[in-house]
Order: sequence, then structure tokens, then C-alpha cells
Amino acid sequence: MRIILALLFLCSLLTSAFAERLQPGDQLRITVWQDPKLDRSVVIGPDGQFGFPLAGHIRAAGRTPQAVESILRSRLKKKYTGELDITVTLGSVDKDLLDQAKPVIYVTGEVLKPGPYRLRPRTTVVQAIAQAGGLGIFAARERIQVHRQFGGVDSIFLFDYNGFESGRIATDNINLRSGDVIIVPERGLFE
Repeated sequence: MRIILALLFLCSLLTSAFAERLQPGDQLRITVWQDPKLDRSVVIGPDGQFGFPLAGHIRAAGRTPQAVESILRSRLKKKYTGELDITVTLGSVDKDLLDQAKPVIYVTGEVLKPGPYRLRPRTTVVQAIAQAGGLGIFAARERIQVHRQFGGVDSIFLFDYNGFESGRIATDNINLRSGDVIIVPERGLFE
């Protein structure tokens, strides 16, 4: 019996440790059982806060809905007698903000479909070029560049597609990071 209780306690701790954190753009539904006039939906602003009557501005970004409940309860208890029953639930998530938070790479130049692409874990240069539809007919296959920012300084890695394709060079096919820009230049007249 003690083992089961210990496991239940551990599961509750892990659940609370991994609970969903709120972000700007999230919509919260707040209900106050003692005063239904305070029931409302609010959106967390870009600064991570929202305003609530009788409680002022509350920082919600990075906190769980339960933490926001506790803050509301402590701020409103001065205005009410007795214990307050407050519920905060996540109503919806701002899809645009979620998309902006996802890692992105950019592929431009002599590819069939240049543009931004969502970065998946362990995506390589060849995989990114494949996402962009492959190389164009005028691509300089031996001079592909990967631009990466390190502390505000642009670093350039060269990638030889022909060398990779033939199996001569396997180390140039690096894993990409968010913000990387792949430039496939146009080949010269005698390339």
C-alpha cells in the first residue's frame, strides 16, 4: 500500500512539473464562483500579462494556469470575505504565435521552390534542398553556402553537392539550426 501511495505521489509531482506553461497569445477562461460578473475570457498580451478587474495586471507567461489561479485568489481575497473558488483554464492558443516560435530555415537561389521551411530535428543540407524541390538546372552544385549566425557574426559553410552525391565528401552535409540560410548560387559560364 505504501508503494502505491508513493507512486501516486511521484506521478502527481511529475505531472505538475511538466504542466503546460502559458505563453503570450494564449486565451484564458477565468471563473469566480462567488462573483459571476468577474467570469471572462482574457488573452495574454505580448508582454506576458493580462488585466483583470479588482486584481490589476497579472504576469501569466511562463506560469501554469494553477499558478495564475493562486495569484488571482491572493489579490481578490482582500475584496471578498471567505474563501474564493477561482478556476483558470486554457481556452485556446494563438496559432500565429505558435508558428513564429517554430524553428525555421531559409533556402534561396537556384532551387525549384525557394522560401522558408520548418526545421525538423537533425535536418541536413541535402534534406533542406530536397524540401525546396531540389536544385535548379543552373545551380552551382559545388558552391552551395550555409550561412549561420554565431554571436551576431555571419559564418559561412561551403557544401559540395557533387562531392556528397558521389560519396567523396560526406562531412559537409551538416545538421542545420534554426535561422540557417542556404544559398544555392547560379553557376558561372564555365562551371
